Amino acid sequence: MAILVAASFDAADWAAWWPALCHALPGEQLVRAQGDVSADAIDVALVANPTPGSLRDLPRLGFIQSLWAGVDRLLLDPTVPAQVPLARMVDPAMNDAMAQTALWAVLSLHRGFFGYATQQHRALWQAQPWRRADEVGVAVLGLGQMGRRSALCLADQGYRVLGWSARPTQVDGVPTFAGTDALPAVLAQAQVVVNLLPLTAATRGLFDAAAFAQMPRGAALVNLARGAHVVEADLLTALASGQLGHAVLDVFEHEPLPAGHPFWSHPAVTVLPHVAAPTDPRSAALIAARNVQAWRAGAEPAHLVDRSRGY
Repeated sequence: MAILVAASFDAADWAAWWPALCHALPGEQLVRAQGDVSADAIDVALVANPTPGSLRDLPRLGFIQSLWAGVDRLLLDPTVPAQVPLARMVDPAMNDAMAQTALWAVLSLHRGFFGYATQQHRALWQAQPWRRADEVGVAVLGLGQMGRRSALCLADQGYRVLGWSARPTQVDGVPTFAGTDALPAVLAQAQVVVNLLPLTAATRGLFDAAAFAQMPRGAALVNLARGAHVVEADLLTALASGQLGHAVLDVFEHEPLPAGHPFWSHPAVTVLPHVAAPTDPRSAALIAARNVQAWRAGAEPAHLVDRSRGY
């Protein structure tokens, strides 16, 4: 049997991933295209934002392992067989990287470091107002692996952290809330909102004018999840009015962010090129291999996606 690696990799990506996957899966036949072997021979697919239709007409496909943490694009592809188990990538190295980015963003907002960077270009020597970490409310939305790790990291630094998720989730030492009805009160207490939610039908466009109005005036948004969570026009309006003071954006509705997009030059927007938590092939390949081996042994792979929930 064979493993299809269906990925939208460039040459540099393939140069990193292919040897890592081959090393992690010795004795397996890995192929990059359906035409490399008979379709009947492919029983496992390792995928990373594959071209829609890449998993079509694979009669013996029995397991799909995503090499990325998010699976929203896969679930939007009607040609991905719904009956085949699909696992998402959960890598402690990615969780740590995301927590580091969340801490950097919150610390930079709290201490005014983005403002100091602007002042440097103007040769302006001026101290920003000082606040202690325990005077800064931070809401972490989404309490999956990355959200929990980020919430704990921020709490360890003394921030007043609240967690929110669609369903009840416990995080040691962090007050948590769940459900749509609880969200406005959480947003109202947050000078910084860190979004780490999965993208689902319920969360698409969640950050709109109504949500921004529920946040304290001058609050900041840190979006490290998916661009489609944010209504970009409403965000620009909230920044223009001062309802929001700053936005740190790692993800966008269209990527790469178009050259003429107003986010590039906006003084209250910090743009990152989708780098908050890069997947490390060295660790992720081993995690994918363990799941493939579990499936081949008749055990349940870890972190299977509940398609009804979208993650």
